[in-house]
Order: sequence, then structure tokens, then C-alpha cells
Amino acid sequence: MAAEEKYDPRRESLVNETRTNWDASLSSLSPTDKAWLAEAVHQSPAKAAKIGYERSHTGFVREITVTVADVQRLYNERQAVR
Repeated sequence: MAAEEKYDPRRESLVNETRTNWDASLSSLSPTDKAWLAEAVHQSPAKAAKIGYERSHTGFVREITVTVADVQRLYNERQAVR
């Protein structure tokens, strides 16, 4: 697992793979909700509460652990668009 870090624009330019982990308290989310939440959190990685980068042979793997705060933010953003 990637170490907890801050968003890094330099590493972002070298990300070639993403991983999504889920806080244990989010185990009741449906697969449908998890799918759109994972996509949304990776579209704006600078806003993620827990982000890390792992070095790979060809760049970096961005690993985001989705938290309750991320889910609340993403649902609020989704509602604001409607």
C-alpha cells in the first residue's frame, strides 16, 4: 500500500495506474456507488483525503483510499450539479 502523502503534481504527470481502496466504514456501499465514486475521486485526485504514490517501473501508481469525507464531498458535488 502506498504511504499517506499529499497530492503531488509532478508525480501526477507520471501516473500510469490507479488503485482505489475503501475505508472499512464504507463496506455497505453498493457496487454501483463504488464504481462512480472511484471514477469521481480519481478525476480530482487533489481533493482526495488519503492519497499516495507508489513507484513503478514506468512511472507511479496513484492509490486513493476513499473516506467518508470523500463520499460526502462527492455526493454534495453531484447534488450541486443537478
